[in-house]
Amino acid sequence: MPLLPYLEANRLEAGCDEVGRGCLAGPVVAAAVILPQDYSNPWINDSKKLGKTQREDLIQEIKDKSISWAIAEASVAEIDQINILNASFLAMKRAIQLLKVEPEYLLIDGNRWKSDLTLPYSCIIKGDGKFASIAAASILAKVYRDKLMAKLAEEFPYYGWEKNAGYPTKAHREGILSQGSTLWHRKSFQLLPKQLELGF
Repeated sequence: MPLLPYLEANRLEAGCDEVGRGCLAGPVVAAAVILPQDYSNPWINDSKKLGKTQREDLIQEIKDKSISWAIAEASVAEIDQINILNASFLAMKRAIQLLKVEPEYLLIDGNRWKSDLTLPYSCIIKGDGKFASIAAASILAKVYRDKLMAKLAEEFPYYGWEKNAGYPTKAHREGILSQGSTLWHRKSFQLLPKQLELGF
């Protein structure tokens, strides 16, 4: 069953989502997408429910069919400075500002939103499984970030980023334990469980 095309008819709505909030390494990435209200694609869904090939197959479709789309980041340094929640908001704000067409309304995935933008908005819990524009944003952000982390893995090969995208897997934590952290690791996060840090 296709996701909802809009919250309100005849209004230019941008769906916004971010990925990478729970990672130990790498930036947080956000995307914003404005889809035509008559657009429908049954394959567009929450990026976590799609396989890697499905997500990559949808990228060009989303870019071609959208009225406007944009992707933006908040850096590891920004995450450590202002915390991951505020960095997520910052990345989404940057993506919205990069849209070539200004939306009239924002559909924000999640339960809260904070920015100095004056655009009206609605926060939608699990919105990437409800609205096509939010799902499209989640797909753009995830594919972009996964490719970025795979590229970084070529330079930093001990952490399995090409597979875990910086999330706290066993292989990632074993890499931190044996090799230490990198400039791409979020120093404000607990990279290792405390008992491992003690070295017992």
